Formats: sequence, structure tokens, C-alpha cells
Amino acid sequence: MFAVDSLAQDKEVIRIGTTIAVSASYYNYGSMSRIGAMVEIERSGPCGLCLIAYKFRNTGDDSVNGDVAADGYHKYKEDIKLMKETGLDSYRFSISWSRLIPKGRGEINPKGVGYYNNLINELLDHGIQPHATIFQYDLPQILEDEYGGWLSPQIIGDFTAYADVCFREFGDRVTNWTTLNEPNALVSVGYDAGIGPPGRCSKPFGFADCSCGDSVNEPYVVAHNCLLAHTSAVSLYRRKYQTKQHGLIGMNICINNIVPYTNSTEDIAAAKRAQAFYTG
Repeated sequence: MFAVDSLAQDKEVIRIGTTIAVSASYYNYGSMSRIGAMVEIERSGPCGLCLIAYKFRNTGDDSVNGDVAADGYHKYKEDIKLMKETGLDSYRFSISWSRLIPKGRGEINPKGVGYYNNLINELLDHGIQPHATIFQYDLPQILEDEYGGWLSPQIIGDFTAYADVCFREFGDRVTNWTTLNEPNALVSVGYDAGIGPPGRCSKPFGFADCSCGDSVNEPYVVAHNCLLAHTSAVSLYRRKYQTKQHGLIGMNICINNIVPYTNSTEDIAAAKRAQAFYTG
């Protein structure tokens, strides 16, 4: 991490072959994620990430929800001004599926589209390139309730249709796309440990209340569907949009550095195996 004054002075040295950027997600940036506020002000639908945060809040820890967080919904102009003053080139944000399409499929929420248009335009007005993440853990709860969300292959078609809306509405200005943010982390915390949305797990693997789920099998099913959804969205973009929008598209993977417990052959092999398993 560079101090602000050093970054501004040394930017031309630092940036050779690189992009200086920051990122935030819909939920932890405080984008009006409180369920009542979303529905009342934006006509958004509830998402699984919001609901599981409330589940943990009900255990007595009131700090785990993102009701306000950084309050980026109201303060994005101030934040973008600070980005510009810091000397940043790019900003990666996540689009909320529930905000854009409250019921997960079908009718598009014009207020949701308007918010992201304002955000993107403000970034560009300050010379900052927008990088958009299409999905970062906040699946519309209605799809989770209807068919199990990422556990069902039905998610592939719905995700692709949602991505199509993103490309169509914002692709004339957004040229860097991330389909899924850290799907391996989604699999791990959501379907193995049970501490992230949708909070599924089974004993003895889960860290939460494992009242539903299968930590042995479900992570593989979800990972498979994530890869298929990613492939479907990328294929759509390349076929329908890339020629005229000239954008790039990919996926972010969470990478943990796993080191052997000792220098023994067995521990070295185990560390390599764990790294390959988690990273892919």
C-alpha cells in the first residue's frame, strides 16, 4: 500500500505496465443494502447475502451486517473525488443482481439501472475506468428459495440473462468485466463452512449451525455450476457484444498461499495438493 502523497508523486513510476485501482462490493460498500430501504427506495429485491448477515446479527453481533457500511449509495461522488485526488486509474465495483432485477429474472428495475449509470458516468468524468463485477455473493433470495440457487443448473440461464442486461445497459462505457468474484470462496464459505450465503454445511465440516447442506458434495455441484455460468456469460459477451464494445471479460479467483507444515515429502505434496484443490 502506498501513502496518498507518495502515490501521487510517483504514479508514473509505479504504473508502468500496471493499473492503480481500488475495489469494493455492493454489500460492504454500503449500497443501501438494508432490506427495508432497498425495497422502499429502489424497489430492489432481498439478496441472500443481506439475509445471512441478519441471521448472524440475530445471534447478538450487530457489527456483521452491511446496513450502512461505507454508505457508498449516498457518498459515491465524494469517494470518486478522493479516488481522483489519490491518483487512481480504475475502480472495480460489483453490480447487485437484486437491485437490477428484483425477482432474479424478468422485469428490470429502472432505479437500479439509474444508480449504476450515475456511478459509471461519475467515474468516467473523473478519468477513472470502471471495472464491473457481475456477481459477488449477493444472489437474489427468490432464486435461492425457488430452486436452490447455485445448486441448480437452472442458475446458468438466469445468470446469463442477468449478465446480458449488464452488458446491454453498461457495456458502452464499461470495458472490463468480471463474471464471478472468487467463486471458490463462495463454494468454501457458503457450502462447506456455512458462514457465508446461503449458509449451508454439514457436520463435522461446517463452522456454523449446519441444519441444512452437504459439505461433502454440494461444493462440487456449486463449483461446476459457477464454471458453466461463467462460460455461458463469456460466450454471450464475445458473440453479442465484444466486437462493438471492445471489452475484456474474465473471472477473479481467491488465491491463498498454502505452505507445508514441515519440509517432509508428504507435507510438501499435501500443500501442493491443497493449493491445486482450492485455486483450481
